[in-house]
Amino acid sequence: MFSLAVKEELKGKDDSGTEDLEIGETGRGKRKAPVSKNTEQQNTKCETTPPPKDCHWLMKSEPDSRFENGIDVKFGIEDLKALPKQTGCWDGVRNYQARNFMRDMKRGQRAFFYHSNCKEPGIAGIIQIVKEAYVDHTQFDRKDVHYDTSSKPENPKWSMVDVQYERMMSRFIPLSELKKYHLQHKAKGGALKDMALFTRARLSVQPLTSEEFDFICNLENE
Repeated sequence: MFSLAVKEELKGKDDSGTEDLEIGETGRGKRKAPVSKNTEQQNTKCETTPPPKDCHWLMKSEPDSRFENGIDVKFGIEDLKALPKQTGCWDGVRNYQARNFMRDMKRGQRAFFYHSNCKEPGIAGIIQIVKEAYVDHTQFDRKDVHYDTSSKPENPKWSMVDVQYERMMSRFIPLSELKKYHLQHKAKGGALKDMALFTRARLSVQPLTSEEFDFICNLENE
């Protein structure tokens, strides 16, 4: 887990082969069923580039077991399917831009569930946003890997959304294939030329244009 207090630059390779780790981004914790208690969302936002209009999303999580402070942070799409109503809260995001993207999400929008930090990263399925951003309770839980000592209940820093499983991709779309098209489109033009998976690779929550989302969906049939 990367401390929010970290000031020095961290370097490391991510799934896409790029460097420069986003400070404040962390692994996902063991996600749970949605929180029933309604908590007022804070409206303060850091300034970021606004997401595309009517956008879709790509949301990363780890499908393989990895322990932080004795807690397994594994949460793949099969884990989401196993939850009641196949619905869970997307907690543990500790990067301001990723958080702000979640605050921009609207109910009914769709996202790719992306398996990250594993042997073969890539897009495993499609999920839907079923509850818009509200306060992430894990920031106040001392036993949680995403506990944040600097966040206070009267002024919480972090938000989460609820997502619901929609379907698996008809075939897994690996990162290597997406990167191939990104490089082709970057050179000659195409839907994936500016895809955030490669331009802001370390963000665990990323916006997608409708053109990007539709192109990737069409890859299922190839």
